Amino acid sequence: MEIPKAGPRVCGDDLEPAVASYERLAGGRVLRFERGGVQVAAVGCFLLTSGPESQLEMLRKVAATIAVEDVDEAHRVLTGLGARIVAGPVPTPVDRNPIAVHPDGAVYEYVGRRG
Repeated sequence: MEIPKAGPRVCGDDLEPAVASYERLAGGRVLRFERGGVQVAAVGCFLLTSGPESQLEMLRKVAATIAVEDVDEAHRVLTGLGARIVAGPVPTPVDRNPIAVHPDGAVYEYVGRRG
């Protein structure tokens, strides 16, 4: 399984003060979307999230978001390695995203990059 890109997730109370800083840092424009009450701003490799604490509780455990070419292949490889899929895959603006707990306890989100 090839991993073309990975980035950190940043959880906070308010996205607005952070977005301009991350746009300048990453040298890119923000892509915004919302799901399940969570506001998301993707800036370069950074994924900024804000929303109800009940939703952010799991997201704070995610060490990084990892882009993959094929979500189904990632799912097969992860489960073959003994990872537990704890969320998804659910649709995203670019594909789908499962969240997996690796056998060592590390938690990662895998995001497909279709299209």
